[in-house]
Amino acid sequence: MTAPTSDLPAAQPRKAALASFMGSLVEYYDFFIFGTASALVFNKIFFPDISPTAGTLASFATFGVAYIARPVGAVVLGHFGDRIGRQRVLVFTLILMGLATFAIGCLPDYHSIGMAAPVALVVLRLLQGLSAAGEQSGASSLTVEHADQGKRAFYASWTLNGTQAGLLVGTLAFIPVAALPEDALLSWGWRVPFWFSAVVMFVAYLIRRTMPETPVFEKIKDSTEGVSDIPLLVLLRFHWRALVRVIACSTISVMSTLFSTFALKYATTDFAVSKSSMLLVSVIANLVMLLSQPLWGLASDRIGRKPIFIGGALGCAILAFPYLLIITTGSFWAILVATLIIQTVVYAAANAVWPSFYSEMFPAKVRYSGVAIGTQIGFMASGFLPLIAAAILGEGRMGWVPVAVVVAAFAVVAALAAATAVETHKTDTMRLGEEPVKGADTMTASAPASPSMA
Repeated sequence: MTAPTSDLPAAQPRKAALASFMGSLVEYYDFFIFGTASALVFNKIFFPDISPTAGTLASFATFGVAYIARPVGAVVLGHFGDRIGRQRVLVFTLILMGLATFAIGCLPDYHSIGMAAPVALVVLRLLQGLSAAGEQSGASSLTVEHADQGKRAFYASWTLNGTQAGLLVGTLAFIPVAALPEDALLSWGWRVPFWFSAVVMFVAYLIRRTMPETPVFEKIKDSTEGVSDIPLLVLLRFHWRALVRVIACSTISVMSTLFSTFALKYATTDFAVSKSSMLLVSVIANLVMLLSQPLWGLASDRIGRKPIFIGGALGCAILAFPYLLIITTGSFWAILVATLIIQTVVYAAANAVWPSFYSEMFPAKVRYSGVAIGTQIGFMASGFLPLIAAAILGEGRMGWVPVAVVVAAFAVVAALAAATAVETHKTDTMRLGEEPVKGADTMTASAPASPSMA
């Protein structure tokens, strides 16, 4: 595979970035409104007959259950993404997420159908998890494989910008909803953001369905070796080190849940910050991230993936402590400034880089599977952080310390794992992960372990 990436049509990288941005927007709008609803209302709607504390734990458990389904979805969707192509799988994930989210908005509450209500909620949440498992990994592969060398991190960062835009739109949808009277909020208000997902999904579908398959995948499909029959076996046999590395690096995602779910609940419940104020903080932070993440992507294309990812992860480990301490002040302006520093500058560095960083660790034959499985296993830490945090949160104004310790530990693990990777920002797109391996048989000849896996 020696075709230079500069031969790619000039418009395709931008179109791929747009398709990834819109798809991620839909997927994570849907995914994050569930997190917001679990923090604000689900304990009262689906778990009303247990204590408020137990109801909160049960509500956060439904948030986390999707992260159990995500590794399963990663295996299945990663397999088909490496077998039939990135674009077709990404259209499927979009439709599945949209339908599951709309159905959540139509669910009767506990008072109407009893235990069937939370059971149905969990089932639909599992479908959301299956869909999300293939979204960012597929979008990252799609964008990286369409991009020219020297611009991969910039274009791939728009995948995560779509995630931030999804969180932004979801938060904006909940600001007027959260301001409704309690009766209206619990009866119909919370449903509106879930119903709105159908509109967003339709727009994204129109963009994504016209996106061509990547030239990298097409070359593999047309080559004499073709695609792998079972990409998972190739991945586990020859690229397990990269897989473990991505799992460990992906635990940095606990920071996203810290900002979007735990801090929202902690500030509004324990320190009397209004729901609207905390949602406004989230809106402002995610708006700024739409600017800061592409800038970090540009920087990564110039100086490399590792220094930016590692710096962002270690910065998160350090700043988690003052961030949670500032939450306890209950001051809107102090919380806003702290969030802008840790989320839009420090966390944004690692967040913007990982789509290209992780994708470049794998050859194209197993790229979708490797990134999907690695990230979704690592993201389980993020999914269960609200549940863990609620269980270990102490009393008083220093009760946040155990939560900060756990978050910082995950961030340090991510930084250490990233330090073991080989820098790939100057490697040609068509050659990523394609160095030969001694003893590779015919099944794996075109998908060997590269030095970057060592």
